[in-house]
Amino acid sequence: MYRKHFGLLVHPFTKEIEPENLYASAAMCEMQTRISHLIDLRGMGLVTGDAGSGKSTTCRKVVSELHTGLHRVVYIPNSNGNVMDLYKSIAWEFGLPTERSRAALYKQIRGEVTRLCQEARQKPILIVDDAHFLRSDVLEELRMLTNYAMDSENRLCLILVAQPELRRRVSMAAHEALNQRIVVRAHMKGLGRDELDAYFKHLLKAAGTELQLFEPAAQEAIFQATSGLPRKINLLAHHALIAAALASAKTVTAEHVESALPEVK
Repeated sequence: MYRKHFGLLVHPFTKEIEPENLYASAAMCEMQTRISHLIDLRGMGLVTGDAGSGKSTTCRKVVSELHTGLHRVVYIPNSNGNVMDLYKSIAWEFGLPTERSRAALYKQIRGEVTRLCQEARQKPILIVDDAHFLRSDVLEELRMLTNYAMDSENRLCLILVAQPELRRRVSMAAHEALNQRIVVRAHMKGLGRDELDAYFKHLLKAAGTELQLFEPAAQEAIFQATSGLPRKINLLAHHALIAAALASAKTVTAEHVESALPEVK
């Protein structure tokens, strides 16, 4: 409803932003570098961050910039099932026929990874999102899935994307073997206070305006309420724009942000 009021072509704070139009925050740039390094290593990595920090979005951006002829990316968004559920999801994404037994699925996936590496000359990349939901036995299976040539060769790059609790879990004695295999650990931080103005300008420009719609006090109120987490910023900014439009205001004030808070809590 506020698009017409503020002269916007699209909603500026939607999650459906193309990777090339994402705001390059300091945290995102650092995370991109770490993930790219992990892909070069073909190792196992743990990417953590609070809900809404942008860790999945950053992975999506990195993957979008990979050469499709040199990489084969498999993305698993739902990781709360058992081992068979996970194997079936991986096999499906690889385009493999789904076997009925766990051993057959395991062999099938490993065979496809080897084929991609040796015949197709591609780097297989497995991204498991919301990995903090993984059961302990599933985590162990993923570790085994990355073991090739008696653990002397890296063929499958595995990226576990999770909330910080998974970092604590893998540090426990029960997951010592898994913990030792993780070669890259990266934690996604939110936006810094000094980045917020540029963040708003970037998204608003992409939506069709170069006007500064958020007053400095409104930006401060949004930052304090969201701790710099992009998803929370976007949601609160969206509702603050609605509040400002309803009040026929030309800019978003701290009062509009305050009135929008109940919508995001």
